[in-house]
Amino acid sequence: MEAGEVAWRRWRADWKYPTTLLCIYGFFSTVKPLEPFLIPYMTGPDKNLTTEQVTNRIFPVWTYSYICVLVPVFLLTDWLRYKPVVVFQCVNLFVTTALLLWLKSVPAMQVMQFFYGVVTASEVAYFSYIYSVVDLKRYRKATSYSRSVQLLGNTVGSVLGQLLVSFNLMSYNNILVFTLVLTSIALLTSCLLPMPQQSMYFHRKHTGQKTVTEFPQRHEDGTGDATEHPSGSTLSFNGDENVERRGETEDEAEKGQDEKDPQVVNSEELVGAETCGKVLLQLWGDFRQCYTSRELLYWSVWWAMATCGYNQVINYVQVLWEHVQPSQNFTVYNGGVEAASNLFGAAAAYSIGFTEVRWEQWGELALGGFSGLGAVGLFLMTFMGNIWVCYIGYIIFKFLYMLLITIAMYQIAADLTMERYALVFGANNFGALVLQTIITSVVVDGKGLGLDIKTQFTIYSSYFMVIAVVFSLRGMFIIWRAQRSSKDFSPSVKNEPPDCE
Repeated sequence: MEAGEVAWRRWRADWKYPTTLLCIYGFFSTVKPLEPFLIPYMTGPDKNLTTEQVTNRIFPVWTYSYICVLVPVFLLTDWLRYKPVVVFQCVNLFVTTALLLWLKSVPAMQVMQFFYGVVTASEVAYFSYIYSVVDLKRYRKATSYSRSVQLLGNTVGSVLGQLLVSFNLMSYNNILVFTLVLTSIALLTSCLLPMPQQSMYFHRKHTGQKTVTEFPQRHEDGTGDATEHPSGSTLSFNGDENVERRGETEDEAEKGQDEKDPQVVNSEELVGAETCGKVLLQLWGDFRQCYTSRELLYWSVWWAMATCGYNQVINYVQVLWEHVQPSQNFTVYNGGVEAASNLFGAAAAYSIGFTEVRWEQWGELALGGFSGLGAVGLFLMTFMGNIWVCYIGYIIFKFLYMLLITIAMYQIAADLTMERYALVFGANNFGALVLQTIITSVVVDGKGLGLDIKTQFTIYSSYFMVIAVVFSLRGMFIIWRAQRSSKDFSPSVKNEPPDCE
């Protein structure tokens, strides 16, 4: 009995305990069987709303809600040390599902979209929590697990929804009741998460070391200086010792640390909560220093622009499918298509880790070229008028975005500390949300132009084509500069005078 109790306490003190709970939460909170069939549900006999009401009056509220609460939620997440916001996110998810199930009017659905915007903004707590309770050397594993279970949950939800709808095993309302049960499991799990003792900004841990991140000096052609630090190295200075922290392997880091509780923090290493003004000044200083890197700035511009367009396509693609084939059977394969797009997207993201490409030189050309292919896919979806072309174009578009956003994340994260990467990640997404708000208010919202779905997707296709042209031109310029630089520095043998003896 005592041995079992000791084993239980040891497991709770290990990094695997909070990671396991977070993964359980991530899975059950992302299994949403009705999501691929949301438009048919809202425009069907259950809600009896029109497509115009859903598109032009209800869905835009999500964008406005998201941008209004994103910054406050970001700051509260760090100040409250993640767990309360994770629980808060799940409560809002439960409220969103309940409102969707029990209410029917347009104002009620707008309130539902507001709560869902809060859910989306609170995702920062899910992705940040794990870094406050596990050791630095286990970040990669913990991140891999937490992101993978979300993908698994989305895929399981899509496949499950497809089966339930195709075989008439459940009505739409019963599927929502089932979703509430899954969300309740996620809520219970979130309450069991250990409370972190530190956070990135408001509750920082100081160990007497000074961490410095140096941005490699890259030339305009995308090449780097020979004397720069290896990409992604974070140097830690303590007295006369210089240790390159990311140079250690996980296996080496795990030696002698299995008995150590990552949640137990030495009281001498903790400082009191920082003031809000001081944190904001630090964030502003880090923000300015990060974006002085020209390469990071260009990659971030693509990130913000592409994410904006991607979110618009994802939010309204079901409306396009209904427009292309407005019949009772058009929803048959929505869940299967979502599942397939998730799996292809995961394969694309996973494959980047095994490619040997100099992305600093070829990356922006890849951004432009693949964005162009995505634009072509959107044009085909818009004008071909065939549901199967829409399905295939959607899978290709999502696959290409997942491929490129993974490359962008890798390039941006390579030279940043965890704190600064979180800041850049949030800033880029906020920029995307600002663009998305502008497009939604002008193009989608009934108080703006309130365009029909086909015209909207024509604009989204053109938007990605503009991105493709801009980054293709810059990518070709970078390659041209690199080739010219290599010629300038190569020894010229032909122009040497002959050796006269």
